[in-house]
Amino acid sequence: MTSGVLVEVDGGVAVVTLDRPERRNAFTGAMGRALGEAYRNLDADDGVRAIVLTGAPPAFCAGADLGGGADTFDAPVGDGFSASPINPPAFDLRKPVIAAVNGHAIGIGLTIAMQTDIRIFATDAKYAIPQVRRGVLPDAMSHWTVPHIAGMAVAADILLTGRTFDGAEAVRLGLASRCLPADDVLPAALDIARDIAVNVAPMSVALSKRLLWQSARHGYGPERVADLETELHLRVMGEPDSSEGVRAYLERRDPHWVSRLSTDWQEIAPQ
Repeated sequence: MTSGVLVEVDGGVAVVTLDRPERRNAFTGAMGRALGEAYRNLDADDGVRAIVLTGAPPAFCAGADLGGGADTFDAPVGDGFSASPINPPAFDLRKPVIAAVNGHAIGIGLTIAMQTDIRIFATDAKYAIPQVRRGVLPDAMSHWTVPHIAGMAVAADILLTGRTFDGAEAVRLGLASRCLPADDVLPAALDIARDIAVNVAPMSVALSKRLLWQSARHGYGPERVADLETELHLRVMGEPDSSEGVRAYLERRDPHWVSRLSTDWQEIAPQ
């Protein structure tokens, strides 16, 4: 709790909450370290099938904690500073990560949401990556995530102006999957996460997510993706989950998955 990050797990779904509501969940170095640790632990836990990242109301994250006033962005002492303080980022996890952006997300509040796989925004909240208006620049790998998710034109629009927009515009720009009233954002994200936890084979989704993000990271062309899709099909075809998925569908019941990332995972080697 002192780190400002709260983790709760239920029914295969982990909810990770940025939990400094008295400061609108303003982001600190301690929160970055705690969030990275939570991600690592949850990714290693076979009992967790999906992760939801949210904020304690009334905000998702109001950005960097500006409690230092004009000195907030003074040059750091020593060599420990990183503009990407969360290790690993959400896109490097093997489990799907859903951002339930249930209130204002400013600066690093928005850039960490852009590292997730699926993003649901509150319609009437305010969103911005305003660092260029504070004399610094966007962080958390946003110069890579935003153009890969929404395109270069959108990235230039929001990163180079630092302007503010609402949830409806975020959807139009391609930054969010959908927008909902603030009170409906977390329940919607939990519905998606619970569906994944029950109905999605853990190894299949881990491999699919890894291939999706590695294709963006390494700039794979269609032929390379086709080769990797074939390679990964050969990993899972004939395994118990491939027959269980079909059997459960035909029998109209929930599947019983047996693959375990902790023992069965083999990394996809980038080429």
